[in-house]
Amino acid sequence: VMIDSTIVRAHACAAGYEKDGNSAQALGKSKGGFTTKIHTLVDALGLPIKFILTPGQVHDSTQSKALLSDVRDANVLGDKAYDSKDLYAFLLERGCNIVIPPRSNAKEPHEYDKEIYKERHLIECFFSKLKHFRRVFSRFDKTIISFSGFLNFSGSLIWMR
Repeated sequence: VMIDSTIVRAHACAAGYEKDGNSAQALGKSKGGFTTKIHTLVDALGLPIKFILTPGQVHDSTQSKALLSDVRDANVLGDKAYDSKDLYAFLLERGCNIVIPPRSNAKEPHEYDKEIYKERHLIECFFSKLKHFRRVFSRFDKTIISFSGFLNFSGSLIWMR
């Protein structure tokens, strides 16, 4: 399985839903405007398994345990953003083979399988396919429920191709 995230810009009409505030609707406010981050887990073929939505300023690694909670005895591929001792312990406990390169400033860099890591391009290809849907690459939906519903719908269309 592979884990990564991508940011989508939220259109101005997506703002303004005040029932629970913007952070509850996965809208982050920054200099560039409103953004939403889509944290994704895909299988070995680059097909989606699970999505988690957060405001755009949230770091990638914060949602890694929630995405990988059901994964056991698998190769787990991720980029350097997921290099943490806490995640390593979590995955080793589940019998996973960790294929995450060490950060450049790591005091004790670890080894990883570079040949398996070459397959990580499949999650980037999935994000490219996902952003072909106009309603995904520029979020127009005010609520997280409607946006995640269309995200799951577009993921199922990618599965059926």
